[in-house]
This record gives sequence, C-alpha cells and structure tokens, in this order.
Amino acid sequence: MTRVVLPYHLRALAKVDGEVVVAAGTVAEVLDALEAAHPVLCGTLRDSSGKRRAFVRFFACQEDLSHTSYDEPLPAAVLEGKEPFLVVGAMAGG
Repeated sequence: MTRVVLPYHLRALAKVDGEVVVAAGTVAEVLDALEAAHPVLCGTLRDSSGKRRAFVRFFACQEDLSHTSYDEPLPAAVLEGKEPFLVVGAMAGG
C-alpha cells in the first residue's frame, strides 16, 4: 500500500483527513487510484489528456518525480510504506 500526502486544499476538497492509502506501484496508478476513490479530484492533478497540471508536483524520497515516466516503479521505501508519496502545489509569482 502506498501512503499519499495531499496538500490541504485537495484534502479539504476530497473530504479526507491525513494521508490517503492506495494500492499503487507507479505514479500513474497512484493518480488513477486517487481519482477512483475521490472523483472530485478528477481534473485537479492532471488534465483531460492525462498530463500533470502545471502547478502540481510529485515527490517521493526527496526526489521530484514530476518529470519522470509515470509508469516507472515508485521508490522501494514508498512501496514498503516507509516514506509517503507527496503531491505538492507548486508556487509561482514574482
């Protein structure tokens, strides 16, 4: 099981407290499981073509997974439940 930490605004939207646990081994599977369990999240993490939204980032084990293939296996520590998969809202501005 993969532990997923969502930013506050997405936790509030999905009406969840704390971490979400999903059965997933890749970024694509995490996103699919999140959207299946919480349909209100559809379109918030990725657009209709399946690409990551511009201001959303994915991290695991202090590594940015936002630009890696979503079919790559997640790090072992995430798959073992030792580390969470993080969804982070990117900041922009000037």
